Amino acid sequence: MASQLIKLDFAPGFHRESTQYSEEGKWYDGNRVRFRQGKPENLRGYQKFSDTDINGIARDLLTWTDNNSRPYQAFGTNIQLYTVQNETFYDVTPIVSTVSVNGNFQTFTNSTLVKVSSNAHSVSVNDRILFTDVNVSLGGNININGTKTAVSIEGSNHFFVDVSVSAESASSNQGTTGSINFLLDTQQSDDIQGLGYGAGVYNAGVTVVGARGWNDAASESAITFLANQWTLDTWGEDLLALRRGDNLLHLDISLSVIPTRTVVVTASPSANTFLVSPNDRHVICYGTKSFAASAAAPIDNMVVRWSDQEDFTNWTPSINTTSGEVVLTEGAKLVGAIRSRNAINIWTDKAMYIQQFVGPPFIFSFTQVGSNCGLIGPHAAIDYDGVSYWMGQNNFFAYDGRVQTMPCTIRRKLFEDFNTTNQEKVYAGINSEFKEIIWLYPLANSSEPNAYVIYNIEERTWVYGKLFEDGIVTTFQDRNVYRTTLMTGRTSATDDLYVWSNEPEDVYTGDGKELTSFLESSEFDLDTGKQLMFIDKLIPDYTFDAGQQINFFVTIKDYPAGTKKEKGPFVIGQNTDKVNMRARGRAATVKVSGTNTGGWRWGGVRMSMQADGER
Repeated sequence: MASQLIKLDFAPGFHRESTQYSEEGKWYDGNRVRFRQGKPENLRGYQKFSDTDINGIARDLLTWTDNNSRPYQAFGTNIQLYTVQNETFYDVTPIVSTVSVNGNFQTFTNSTLVKVSSNAHSVSVNDRILFTDVNVSLGGNININGTKTAVSIEGSNHFFVDVSVSAESASSNQGTTGSINFLLDTQQSDDIQGLGYGAGVYNAGVTVVGARGWNDAASESAITFLANQWTLDTWGEDLLALRRGDNLLHLDISLSVIPTRTVVVTASPSANTFLVSPNDRHVICYGTKSFAASAAAPIDNMVVRWSDQEDFTNWTPSINTTSGEVVLTEGAKLVGAIRSRNAINIWTDKAMYIQQFVGPPFIFSFTQVGSNCGLIGPHAAIDYDGVSYWMGQNNFFAYDGRVQTMPCTIRRKLFEDFNTTNQEKVYAGINSEFKEIIWLYPLANSSEPNAYVIYNIEERTWVYGKLFEDGIVTTFQDRNVYRTTLMTGRTSATDDLYVWSNEPEDVYTGDGKELTSFLESSEFDLDTGKQLMFIDKLIPDYTFDAGQQINFFVTIKDYPAGTKKEKGPFVIGQNTDKVNMRARGRAATVKVSGTNTGGWRWGGVRMSMQADGER
């Protein structure tokens, strides 16, 4: 039998709903690749947006321009709230209380610790305190002005900060002028189970597992202290921000003054998340306190409450305002909300609602449009051109007038290797250059998002991978303000956290280093699988940037459960017209991988083979 050429033309996207053999004719696995017009290519790279590292793990990222067309970004971490103007980072974390200096400081000879006295300070370790206008050198040589971090606590009236400079002398009751400003407290980046002496029922004498008596601390409970979470939005050119469980924050962006600190909107209710309603300009809180609730009452996770129109400081329902509230019913909590075309889409953990402005007397109407389609996390939904896409507990959904379950060719693999304990950290974004929706999510071995899944809305293909091989990426923002998509994260477990420019034009390196991408096919029969086939030649068809190349592998086996025999790597570059090889078997897979500083793109690769017996 004469040699024949077969074209390696696999269905675009990754296909992982079955075995590698049963997905014949498709791409099966890969990393850092996408499909355009049905053909795979490697992703571009990333570089630091700025050399300024950030303090804490970001949970939301927003970009916008002010009235003078200056670009801004903002992001909130478990430690502080940032705004970025041009490439300058500003700490805009609000001051929540202030006391005047009056003999508050004590120093210790040759120690970098300063003891600060403040009655009922409520400071915890790692909280930050801003000292201003303290005009005395403490301990003879220490200038304490600026932001410091509490390193230890002594009772309810004293705490210590580390100033990094050793005091020349011991002193007490120092300081006669200036202010001690307490910033918004630091939160944990992970959920913490509430334990201790008051966390469970005392059941001494009961012969059950977990029984405990007086003076025994609980080892488990149903109490959970939630991890830090932020929501950011704009009010005209101004910034509005909400840390879960707190009040609204406002940053007034002046055309001539660089922003300094956000201000707490004390009239706003504490809430889990919020947004600014399109067109009618109400600020709406989701999962919040009702108007009639007492100050000590907890948040009602199913309450929607909105401010007066054009006034986010007025939340009092009356005949003179458009403020109001409603309680939704299906689900245990409101998870998230996004603006869509002439409506707001709301998700509980179980259902989806549409919120629309209807004017007085009801202001908003609420319509349930879906059940069993809840949102997995507060930032797991995104709207692209009037269609909303979101990740649920075990599926992906879209809403274009009706809720639809999205056909997903990698669903099983994704949710089987998913850390559901940290599901609320899932973050959805848009890459409009390639018409892609991206979800960042944590793999089973990670507490932070360290993997991605991408859906191309035009070609309806799915791919997955890691943007940083050993790091995390926690937020993602489209190129609607800056020339690249932006993301926050770190490239390894030991690296600092930064804002990153993702996929800048013509950049294929990762922070200056080569990046590795790969692509692997499903198994395909040679001939009908009846005969052993002999492969003797590969005719490549690739597009390469100058100086780039890839490695090509062929893996052969005789039976689906048989032993694999890998041939390669065969190096293919711009000038490679053919590759001679010797491989023999009934079925094969192909794999390409490259560690590159430029781009590559698969074309119409062909393989030459002939029959080699029926054994």
